[in-house]
Amino acid sequence: MKVAFLVATEGVEQIELTEPWQAVKDAGWTPELVSTSSGEIQALNHLDKADTFPVDKTVSDASADDYAGLVLPGGVANPDFLRLDRKAVAFAKSFFDAGKPVAAICHGPWTLVEAGVVRGRTLTSWPSLKTDIENAGGTWVDEQLKVCSAGPNKLITSRKPDDLKAFGEAITDEFGKAG
Repeated sequence: MKVAFLVATEGVEQIELTEPWQAVKDAGWTPELVSTSSGEIQALNHLDKADTFPVDKTVSDASADDYAGLVLPGGVANPDFLRLDRKAVAFAKSFFDAGKPVAAICHGPWTLVEAGVVRGRTLTSWPSLKTDIENAGGTWVDEQLKVCSAGPNKLITSRKPDDLKAFGEAITDEFGKAG
């Protein structure tokens, strides 16, 4: 089973990429890094440059049909760049259209707001996204983990790096049910 991790070319919070990535690998699945451009992406530790990671596919070459689910790591800049890329937004939305599970942490739900898929759903995120989520028709809660079953797929969300253990467990649990 393959799981897509959608990130911009820079700005992803490294730990929000690497810990869920490892949870997917530990479950025996194959994570793939999908980005807006080929080459490498630049991760951050808060605002400082961290490691780089090789891109497996670009959003132009990727399809939701190839994956069991989607993970949207956070970082402030990462989802802000993604929401400005039509193909990245369409790629994220295609998982909802296909009824496949999607997981987002921290600022990751910004891409989902842009994709128009939070209406009628309950989710959590970094607190500064509360108004954006509510304005997009979603219900925001301040919880470590929220698994929403409204709609054709599961939406798994967490607030911040402190929630990564619960987030990783929920990803493997919910993606395992769908895969």
